[in-house]
Amino acid sequence: MDKKGEDKAPEIRHRDRAASGVPRSGWAIGDRYSWHEIQQRLLASADEEITSQPREMFFSSMTAGIAITLTLIGYSVGTSHFPDNIFLSTLLYPLGFIYIILGRFQLYTENTLPPVALIFARLASIPILFKVWGVVLAGNLIGAIAGGYVLANTAVLSPDAKVAATNFVVHGLELGWWGVFFKAMFAGWLVAGVVWLNVAARDTVTRVLVVYLVFFMIGTSNLFHVVTAAAEVSFYIFHTAEADISTLFIHYWLPVLLGNTFGGVLIFTNMAYFQSEQKNFPEYKKLSIRDWLIGMKGGRQFGTPRPQPTKDSD
Repeated sequence: MDKKGEDKAPEIRHRDRAASGVPRSGWAIGDRYSWHEIQQRLLASADEEITSQPREMFFSSMTAGIAITLTLIGYSVGTSHFPDNIFLSTLLYPLGFIYIILGRFQLYTENTLPPVALIFARLASIPILFKVWGVVLAGNLIGAIAGGYVLANTAVLSPDAKVAATNFVVHGLELGWWGVFFKAMFAGWLVAGVVWLNVAARDTVTRVLVVYLVFFMIGTSNLFHVVTAAAEVSFYIFHTAEADISTLFIHYWLPVLLGNTFGGVLIFTNMAYFQSEQKNFPEYKKLSIRDWLIGMKGGRQFGTPRPQPTKDSD
């Protein structure tokens, strides 16, 4: 065997890859992916999501918005029973997120990582990103508002739990705009991290544990999540007659939205992207600068084949 051949890594055969062409397992260690392999899997997942039909994406995101009601219920009930113990009061906070993330429903804060990874790699255009964000956020908000309305006008929550749910918004307003923004920024960072770790995980138990621990931390740290905040604001408006909608939007929900986006995109996404090796699928052709800035191309809509398994040479 020549020395040059010894330095080459063995070619990954088709049975070692998923249908999209990404590794099924790590090259160096079977049950552990490298940064480059995680990024490949992330890009393949992003390609699948970004090319979904808007109608499919909207109803998936609306389902996620309704499901976030489970988090509001769990958090309100826990707080009403354990008002002086933040660890016990937030035990059920992650429930809605487990339902959403494992069910593969569309959540706005999850979309601060996969589609943005395609943008950085110039495999999808910036307008495509804003289209995805707009559709997903709209669906999330409609679902969250509907969930808040039901909780405010039914007996699902006890009177004590309703008081607790109202106080979540009051607490946010007391912190002020920048206080809410920075708490939301760290929450956005954590949620983007969940996406990366879920791609790296190899079994459902690990994914459940990751989702639970991260969102439990968000709850116990009194951080803010934009879709949960939308459900809280909706509940507050329908439950409290004197609610000032403009104040709730400008001083509570808006800084949560901007903080989550900033934390997910500029902190975690940049770190994850620039730390990993920038080697993309060879089947993909990068967008031109013009198409990247003002076009509506990306993923399968770009007209390039999706990554295919490499066939055995023997």
